[in-house]
Amino acid sequence: MKIIILGAGQVGTSVAANLVNEDNDITLVDNNPVALQRVSERYDLRIITGVASHPSALTKAGAKDADMVIAVTNSDEINMIACQIAYTLFHTPTKIAQIREIEYLENDATLFAQEALPIDVVISPEQIVTEYIKKLIDHPGALQVLDFAHGIALMVALKAAYSSVLVGYSLRDLRDKLTGFEYKVVVIFRKNQAIIPDGDTIVEAEDELFFIGSRKSIRRLLQFIQRKEKPYKSIMIAGGGNIGLRLAESLEADYKVKLLEVDPETARIASEALKNTIVLNGDSADEELLMDEDIDRTDVFCALTNADEANIISSMLAKRLGARKVMALINRAAYVDLMQRNTIDIAISPQQATIGSLLAHIRKGDVVVVHALRSGAAEAIEAIAHGNTTSSKVVGKAIGDVDLPQGTTIGAIVRGDKVLMGKKRTVIEAEDHVILIVSDKKHVAAVEALFQVGIIFL
Repeated sequence: MKIIILGAGQVGTSVAANLVNEDNDITLVDNNPVALQRVSERYDLRIITGVASHPSALTKAGAKDADMVIAVTNSDEINMIACQIAYTLFHTPTKIAQIREIEYLENDATLFAQEALPIDVVISPEQIVTEYIKKLIDHPGALQVLDFAHGIALMVALKAAYSSVLVGYSLRDLRDKLTGFEYKVVVIFRKNQAIIPDGDTIVEAEDELFFIGSRKSIRRLLQFIQRKEKPYKSIMIAGGGNIGLRLAESLEADYKVKLLEVDPETARIASEALKNTIVLNGDSADEELLMDEDIDRTDVFCALTNADEANIISSMLAKRLGARKVMALINRAAYVDLMQRNTIDIAISPQQATIGSLLAHIRKGDVVVVHALRSGAAEAIEAIAHGNTTSSKVVGKAIGDVDLPQGTTIGAIVRGDKVLMGKKRTVIEAEDHVILIVSDKKHVAAVEALFQVGIIFL
């Protein structure tokens, strides 16, 4: 597939990194030659220096025969204009744009139509990250919470602490211990390595286990395993920008929420927008302020400013002062891995949270959902099985007979409103939503090929 990525920022670079090794012809456009050179030294792709919305830049990038344009510059307006030009001048089939401004998103159905601004897919990083954090707060103790089949199936990641009820048991023995729950452990991360487990796999302390099942079953399982993890009640948010404000709005009806914002004008805007949230104008790295606001009685502290360093410092301070859980928004990938292994409970990468939404529209076959697992080390893919036993490589076959690539497993199948665990004898039917774990991303193309329907079906 020939893809043009507009913007060599963190999102654009992340998209390029994910796609460049998947048999795609990638061209990256940006007006910053230094940023482009940095990316080109790491990845095998073309670079074009120019303004992303200028027809000349798009022409040089090969928009005439491009299959897709992904506009992820830091400017909503440039992204929108670039998609308009790609449609009008080059008839580009698929146009994806990153849009951050709420004013645009609130009118997306009218604005982003073919007869207006012809954008096929709108991606809002702030909205995606907000929903991601809210799911973590709604599921105490989870490291990741991922939806499949419109929320019918749920996947959660848990760390097996030394005192956990999971440690020391094989997955087969856990079946006897965790009776009454319909679930499957689809992947285990141990010392940064992905393991596709079987019944004999023994859980070790510090393992990260990914469970999948129906929403109801996984919620009950989580409550059982995390019996000592009380529900969250009080939330403190550092940063009143787009993400902090949206998160407070989504939480204030169900939790006691405080929001700290160092800029007086931003704090004023937040106080006017929020109904049940206490908004404070102050520095989240101010030890005295945190203590005055009962940080030691706070269940979750979320550092969501635009500065990685500020988020890291305030989270570490909040943890030292007694906050039960701390989460920090961190853009730099190196910081994410470093911090999550130490003081910060959950380091949130906007790029990893966003990349799945983009990949779902790029993957071949009928791939409808893509989630990055463990900071992108693996992927969870939801693909719909089409066709029949003649035209499809999966329809009519038992899971155990499907020719899956090495390090790939089928975790579950969603059929209608039912979630079926991925057992070897389970037969895949047409229109099933099949949820797969791909531990080695070089096999993604082979997985996509499994769900591409042969010409006979057409």
